[in-house]
Amino acid sequence: MKVLPALYVAAAITGFSQPPGTPLFTSEEPITIRLNFSIKELKRNTNDTVYTASVLAYKTESGTWDSIRIDLRARGHFRRANCSFPPLKVKIKKGQGDKTPFAGNKNLKLVIPCQTGKSYNDLVLKEYLAYQLYEQVTPYYFNTRLVNLTLIDGRGKNAKTHELAGFFIEDDDLVAKRLKGKPYESTKVHPMKLADTVTMMLDFFQYMISNTDWSAVQLHNIVVFQLKSQQLIPVAYDFDMSGLVNAPYGQVSELVGTSNVRERVYRGFCRNPELFDYARAEYLKLEPELLDVINRFDEKLSSRDVSDTRRYLGEFFNTLKSDKSFNEQIVQKCRK
Repeated sequence: MKVLPALYVAAAITGFSQPPGTPLFTSEEPITIRLNFSIKELKRNTNDTVYTASVLAYKTESGTWDSIRIDLRARGHFRRANCSFPPLKVKIKKGQGDKTPFAGNKNLKLVIPCQTGKSYNDLVLKEYLAYQLYEQVTPYYFNTRLVNLTLIDGRGKNAKTHELAGFFIEDDDLVAKRLKGKPYESTKVHPMKLADTVTMMLDFFQYMISNTDWSAVQLHNIVVFQLKSQQLIPVAYDFDMSGLVNAPYGQVSELVGTSNVRERVYRGFCRNPELFDYARAEYLKLEPELLDVINRFDEKLSSRDVSDTRRYLGEFFNTLKSDKSFNEQIVQKCRK
């Protein structure tokens, strides 16, 4: 008997009509901001509950500057230890965001480059591209907004100024509000308890961008939301270790048996064969839209990077178009 992926079909109808969220995420234009803090001091503090008071200055639509008070802390254990700049968590003080582009946001993730230089700024843009691709394959995602960031490290004559690309990621609570659900209150989840077709689309996406730095079971770089229907919906984030980004610091999970981030390994769990066929067909239908997303980065990335990304995704679609490759590389590699 054929299994009909009713949950995903319903989500595809209703999910994309969800409100875009707060004003910060209603525009695709980069927002220009300035931050001034000591990177050394921020990285030194490894307590995730302790924040550093700071100010976020931003350029308004009229071209003038305004500011709000915020608290900052570093995110990410690997990046904190191996990069000049760690990803940031931004907490907006109560009332500060009112009547500003940040209205409605209490917490934001801010992704910035690992190091200085255009090549590292481009890596951030590639990760942002991954988020844009993810929006095409599922109605369950984190909103993002590009950032042009002037980061002043330190104060006085020893201060250093860096011009960085970055992007904001919306907070879990806002995603839950959009989905009319709540974050799942657990540190682990059995994979078979997750909504099957939504999860399958996520598994295919992680394979498409060649990302192994995630776990739905351990909730690593995955947030699970519980809808009013009690269905558990996984939403992925943090794609900087993927083959699509291909960062020089990229690492592969030691569980997958390869050391090359560009070598795809399917890490989804085994499910009904009809679900594999459904996800395969959906991705093949989405191929033009996904390639169009890449084309929209013509002015953000070099022609070489755009061509390489198109070729890399093309390899994924070639796998789907071949019965032999699809069975050998995906269906037979699923985790039991």
